[in-house]
Amino acid sequence: MSSNGWFQIGLFFVLVMLLAKPVGSYMTLVFERRKTWLDPVMGPVERLLYRATGIKVEEEMRWTEYLVSMLVFSLATLLLTYVVERVQYWLPWNPQHLTGVAPDLAWNTAISFTTNTNWQSYTPETTMSYLTQMLGLATHNFWSAAVGLALAIAFIRGIARREMKTLGNFWVDMTRGILWVLLPIAMVFALTLVSQGVVENLRAYDTVKVVEPQTVTATGTDGKTTTSVVATQTIAQGPAASQEAIKMLGTNGGGFFNANSAHPFENPTPLSNFLQMLSIFLIPAGLTVTLGQMTGSPKHGWAVFAAMSVLWFAGVFTCYWAEAQPSGLLHGVNQTVSATQSGGNMEGKEVRFGIANSALFATVTTDASCGAVNAMHDSFTPLGGMVPMANILLGEIVFGGVGAGMYGMLVFVILSVFIAGLMVGRTPEYLGKKIEAYDIQMAMLYLLIFPLVILGFSAIAVLAPFGLSSLNNHGPHGLSEILYAYASVTGNNGSAFAGLNANTHWYNITLGIGMFVGRFLMLIPMLAIAGNLVGKKSVPATVGTFPVTTPLFTTLLTGVIVIVGALTFFPVLALGPVLEHLLLRAGHSF
Repeated sequence: MSSNGWFQIGLFFVLVMLLAKPVGSYMTLVFERRKTWLDPVMGPVERLLYRATGIKVEEEMRWTEYLVSMLVFSLATLLLTYVVERVQYWLPWNPQHLTGVAPDLAWNTAISFTTNTNWQSYTPETTMSYLTQMLGLATHNFWSAAVGLALAIAFIRGIARREMKTLGNFWVDMTRGILWVLLPIAMVFALTLVSQGVVENLRAYDTVKVVEPQTVTATGTDGKTTTSVVATQTIAQGPAASQEAIKMLGTNGGGFFNANSAHPFENPTPLSNFLQMLSIFLIPAGLTVTLGQMTGSPKHGWAVFAAMSVLWFAGVFTCYWAEAQPSGLLHGVNQTVSATQSGGNMEGKEVRFGIANSALFATVTTDASCGAVNAMHDSFTPLGGMVPMANILLGEIVFGGVGAGMYGMLVFVILSVFIAGLMVGRTPEYLGKKIEAYDIQMAMLYLLIFPLVILGFSAIAVLAPFGLSSLNNHGPHGLSEILYAYASVTGNNGSAFAGLNANTHWYNITLGIGMFVGRFLMLIPMLAIAGNLVGKKSVPATVGTFPVTTPLFTTLLTGVIVIVGALTFFPVLALGPVLEHLLLRAGHSF
């Protein structure tokens, strides 16, 4: 670890903290439908959309209506993406004449982008046409992020309102999320990325001569060895900057190129790398301020921000420390940090980013449900790789995805308040509302669905030939690859350990199921809690009320998150990265 690395990490956090309040305050104005500086531009567009679609702005929805509207919209856009993928060969803006996507892969990809997961079991530049990237995938980056944002706002309204029945209007919340929040920031960010060298065009791929032709020897399935000389290289390009901007801002993560943010056409400079990480946390951090302002308790919002920050720092410190350690398998090699070398574990990392920015990026992208990567997590040390895995297994509530991180954290807040009430022998209260049996039942249902899917599918995959046949590594590292895949999709993250061939019928189908359950099935108990809270009366605070604005609350919330995660997933982590770390120290690798 170096002072320069810590300076960059510290600068990142300071900017996140400074931007949280203006962004959060702006979102409060947007979703409370108060005046903003964008109203003269976006107001007429919003009214036109409502007239064209027949949306009645003043009609609000109960939690069940809100849920059904969201599911109908998600299903319709999922089918649109599936159809675009299947027929892309006959559609325009396909200069490489790519064929239609196979049915199981098209299903997997459509549900992946619909659920804000952006899991990719394919190589984008050789599978998806420009039109598919723009119409089928980039649009979902806006839609899925706006859906998550709307759901978080609905939950916050459930906490803030008293003796009401409705949580708002899904169509209005989603529209305002796109027009006032996501679209303007993404437009400015996309132009900034273009200025840094991110490509944005509709040209056919270029074929160029390589400086030094390479001789390649390959053995075919018939056992015969062939030798060829590679003298040219195909340079893929396309409308990348526009998708890159919303992929980060909306915590989507799907790369325009297979190497994702490690590709120089997606992430060419240290500045673009820093801005991409900052944009991942921008809206989730701002939502903590929105929570405090909409509920009338700004200090509570900052207490939640503090709990997220503690967990974030613990993750980035562990990952940076682990990756800065010299490899135990390299003997007689100088691995110390110096002016001429970075030291530590540089396998799978870009030299232009180094260990500090690779560790920070890996932590940020898995704290949020983004999934973009600038280094290969499969090449991290066992403990370094365990950090992004653990971030996902905690539910990605450390700032988290756009909206999803906030409503996931609020479930933990309710559970923490309930535990605090049990400890003092009083009925739990949260911001003036009693937390009752129904709320806790729904909270526990929300928390149990997640590990059931991850551990259930992982157990089948490690026992069945069709699961093990896709592994590049066996032993504890192979277990980590399978566990990470199911955690990533169920947590709607989308990043991968990269050592697993997931483009098979088994993985395409089951990973698709994991994405669907992780996004939609978990929303039912969450919205049920919001629907129950919105109808409750306000209870005056007493001397026995547990305050949710103090460092004690932040400590309790952090402890509950860690304990729930450890009780659920520590056994499988002990068999995976922890065991691999111990074996690596003994000189064994997988």
